[in-house]
Amino acid sequence: MSDFRELSNKVAVIGVGNTAYGSFPETDDYGLGAQAFKRAVADCGIDKNEIDGLLVCRVPFYARMAEIIGIDPRWTITLPGHGRMAGVSIVEAVVALATGRAKYVALIYTNIGRSRRMNYGGDESNSVWNPYGMTSPGASHAMMFRQHMARYGTTTRQLAEVSVAFRHHAGMNPDAVMKKPITIDDHEEARPIALPLRLLDYCLINDGATCMILTTADRAKDFRKPPVLISGVGAKDSFTESSSFPNYDSDFWYDAAHFSSQEAFGMAGVGPGDVDTLMAYDNFSPTVLFSLEGAGFCKRGEAGGFVEGGALKVGGRLPTNTDGGHLSNSYMQGWGLNIEAVRQVRGECGERQVADCEVAMFQATTPCTRSIIYTRA
Repeated sequence: MSDFRELSNKVAVIGVGNTAYGSFPETDDYGLGAQAFKRAVADCGIDKNEIDGLLVCRVPFYARMAEIIGIDPRWTITLPGHGRMAGVSIVEAVVALATGRAKYVALIYTNIGRSRRMNYGGDESNSVWNPYGMTSPGASHAMMFRQHMARYGTTTRQLAEVSVAFRHHAGMNPDAVMKKPITIDDHEEARPIALPLRLLDYCLINDGATCMILTTADRAKDFRKPPVLISGVGAKDSFTESSSFPNYDSDFWYDAAHFSSQEAFGMAGVGPGDVDTLMAYDNFSPTVLFSLEGAGFCKRGEAGGFVEGGALKVGGRLPTNTDGGHLSNSYMQGWGLNIEAVRQVRGECGERQVADCEVAMFQATTPCTRSIIYTRA
């Protein structure tokens, strides 16, 4: 492990906020971002003029966002809208705070994909997808899951356990977009998109925004809500074949997920058995299985059996994506999952609250794999 371990518990989340999720053609990225920022400020009670760091993701122009919310930061960074950027962003903010580049950092993510009918793939990315007959990342994830089925005997009924569990959680989340309960049979009978994946294996594209406010642990004690410590982070990218098959890995990003999660566990001084709730990046349902194996919650090839019988539901062996995740809450590209992790550690999740939650983990198993461990201060 690297000396980055010295940053364990040195940074904390003090405020989180999100808008409603849906279709909001009457506003734009900036309007949604301002709403989320206002709610995060109210959540922790900070004077917004104290915020001297700003990180924006999927926001068209960082300066305009700062102008609208009325701050003049001394540390600013903007990152693209790829879902993998949520974990990247939080790690960058930890470094900025730990090195004194800022005292209080706001991280704002916005998305207007639904009202603007944005395509994730297709003619947006001709040079990337079309040569292989693929029109979106969903096709490559379908191919990966087909390979998992052939290699390990995983079934689509096992995969259905992911979608069913997350929809169950969404039914307990007032903010979630899709609340109607589903069954394994509903999953199996849903419209095929890129077989073996069906409609209920895909994330929900919606308008919305999120905001997180971070500061150093010593400053975090002075605010409205109990701070949630960032105890461990880990990172590993997978780029050596990124030009040939983006969003595809024949080994399910196992090496990256293993390295990243072990780095985060080592930094935090915990292991998979200590995690009370997991927030697994779920752009497509198979990614959750890949995360479970890579992060060591089960052995390679055994994720299908691991999730059977409601294991991912609140009350199960590993409550996962308790807000409904990208599959049933909304696709906020990892940001909503990190906010849910904070709220679970705070004990604020009501009916879907994981009992005695002290350790929450965010695991994004993607070409930019990131692992984050949140703990109760």
